[in-house]
Amino acid sequence: MSDVKAKIQELVNTNKVVLFMKGNKSFPQCGFSNQVVQILKKEGVPFETVNVLSDPEVRQGIKDFSNWPTIPQLYVNGKFVGGCDIVLEMHANGELGKELQAAGAKTAG
Repeated sequence: MSDVKAKIQELVNTNKVVLFMKGNKSFPQCGFSNQVVQILKKEGVPFETVNVLSDPEVRQGIKDFSNWPTIPQLYVNGKFVGGCDIVLEMHANGELGKELQAAGAKTAG
């Protein structure tokens, strides 16, 4: 396993909710990343962010890791959930809340 893949695997495994994005939760540097940050804040869950702009290896590595071509990428409980469009849709239909709850990241109610 490459160092980058191992690093990404470690981040995914050690954080219940982690968002690979451009910028960070305090200062998103792209509209799509910002949309996902706002959704996670609305869901009321603690989450970590990884700024792919600060590490070109991770920026490319995360695309290879998930086999998904775009950023941001959301992982919940070690599982790739999706990018901005999928997260928006899941939030709108309530699936994201259920997924976060099932992962133990969100309390009921």
